[in-house]
Amino acid sequence: MSRSPHFSLTGCRAVITGASAGLGAEFARQLAPRANAVLLVARRRDALESLRSELLSVSPALRIELCVADLVTPDGIPNILGRLDETGLCPNLLINNAGRGDYGSVATADPDRLRAQIDLNITGLVLLTRALLPALCSHPASAILNVSSLAGTLPLPDAAVYAATKSFVTSFSEALRIEVAEKNVGVTAVCPGPTPTNFRNVARREGGADTDRSGDGFLALPPDEVVRQALRGLEAGRAVVYPGWGPTLAAWLFRYAPRRLLRWYLARRHARSGVNPAR
Repeated sequence: MSRSPHFSLTGCRAVITGASAGLGAEFARQLAPRANAVLLVARRRDALESLRSELLSVSPALRIELCVADLVTPDGIPNILGRLDETGLCPNLLINNAGRGDYGSVATADPDRLRAQIDLNITGLVLLTRALLPALCSHPASAILNVSSLAGTLPLPDAAVYAATKSFVTSFSEALRIEVAEKNVGVTAVCPGPTPTNFRNVARREGGADTDRSGDGFLALPPDEVVRQALRGLEAGRAVVYPGWGPTLAAWLFRYAPRRLLRWYLARRHARSGVNPAR
């Protein structure tokens, strides 16, 4: 087993992607009382400005830098690196939270939406991590927290590409954790179940239906509790965190249930839902 170095959030300097809303904004809120500085990254400056005002109202000593960047575009990561150079903020914590979903079948998907989903959930996460590893490795202890999903434990119809990208994120996180352990960098993947944020509204296609929500009551946690358990797991050096007893039990069942049984169940669920959103 790989050992994770001890990492404390107290006095940390964090880069948070997808920070304008949802889990990203909640990570910023919960880090604010303990962090020394944060670089908030998102596409919407107005939302970042609003979050900065909120954070300063409760943590006036917190240093807050903003970076408007889209990780899907060629200049997204250079913009983040340039902002770090400009501000002199050398991070010891990276929270890869930015992500995108798409509800509906692959056959009816807009190829541009599929590409953007893969580019953000996989390519952007990996390349930003690679770009920041030299800075992270320069500290006595640092950490990376990757936001994955319980969906990554299943081949999930009507969210096939999203689930596959999150499976990648979890696998990548566990492998990277082994690679960088000797460099005092801890890596944790957090895999929440369905979380009530704006994510589901963005993932829904125009004129399309929502994904099947059966079982949400068993698996869902509010964003503040997801983040609380993720940060606690990060400090404890855990490799993977499933927030809540529902996702923890579900992940165990999905891992050990016969694959044939899982495919049968998912096929029945898919047929029952009748979800086949239009483009």
